[in-house]
Amino acid sequence: MPEHTTSQRPAPSVRRRRRLLVGCVAVLASLALAACGTANGALQPQPGTTASGSASGTGAPAPSASPSGSSSASSSTSSPAPSGSAPAVTPPGDAVPAAKPATGGPATPEPPAPPRTPAPSKTPAPAKTPVPATTPSTAPATRPPTTTPAPPAPPATGVSTSVVRSTASGGRTVALTFDDGPGPATGEVLDLLARYGVKATFCQIGQQAAAQPAMVKRIRAAGHRLCDHTVSHPLPFAPLSHDTAASQISGGRDMIVRAGGPGTEVAWFRAPGGGFTADNQHIAAAEGLRPLGWSVDPRDWSRPGVASIVSTVQGQLRPGGVILMHDGGGDRSQTVAALKQLLPWLIAQGYRFDLPAR
Repeated sequence: MPEHTTSQRPAPSVRRRRRLLVGCVAVLASLALAACGTANGALQPQPGTTASGSASGTGAPAPSASPSGSSSASSSTSSPAPSGSAPAVTPPGDAVPAAKPATGGPATPEPPAPPRTPAPSKTPAPAKTPVPATTPSTAPATRPPTTTPAPPAPPATGVSTSVVRSTASGGRTVALTFDDGPGPATGEVLDLLARYGVKATFCQIGQQAAAQPAMVKRIRAAGHRLCDHTVSHPLPFAPLSHDTAASQISGGRDMIVRAGGPGTEVAWFRAPGGGFTADNQHIAAAEGLRPLGWSVDPRDWSRPGVASIVSTVQGQLRPGGVILMHDGGGDRSQTVAALKQLLPWLIAQGYRFDLPAR
């Protein structure tokens, strides 16, 4: 009879292997899905998930659907994973800390680690802007005075505090003044003045006047005038305190008056070195003395030479001028020699001799 081709059914052993293979595939798929669900639940906690299941991964995670309709938790605990199955998946990072080793009983999950708060960025404190010290626009009312207080106003004598540098009459006049005497040259100067009929003013140092009272009396007798040049000629004179300046001015005047005798008049005050200040000018005026300056200075005290003294006077003199020369304080031979030339020259120029203004 003819052979019929009959489809052979697979042997039972083959069918069992197929079913076992299918089962293994399903188990592996369940395990993989369970692992993914665990990782997903650990990294992204869902509402209702317990702390132990989401943090440690060792407790029972939330149910997760699988193709076979069984939970991932039952598949992982009831059916052992076949050899060659995929290892358990651990979530990346440090979201799931390692569980403590078992001590004979069921593992107790670790408490969840507190969420890490990013450290705040350190912002440097803004630099403090220095506040400039404020200076009051006006001095405090209680600040002590830094200058010497002004002396009382001059007496009702009408003496001016300003420094005079011109003659009393003005016009084509000239006033001759001699400082630092009486000295060795004073007698020669007096002789020359008498020869030309000239009147001059002598600014005397109090100590010098006291040492030569006879010369002071001779000056007065010849009709010349006297001027106070302080007690001792201190230099510099301007910085002196009010009390010291007052003592020098009033003391010098008193010494000259005593040397000259009764009726001696002192009309001016000349500050040593020309060191006038508002203070010593007020002191002088309060004593009845007019501050006396000059307009022509040949610096004869430095002994620059007779020709220099003469040329300086001739070049600087203007009508109404006051000439400064010296009859004391050292060797005045150049001054005497220059005066011998200047007196006839002044007369030839039409100058009349006068006293300083008061």
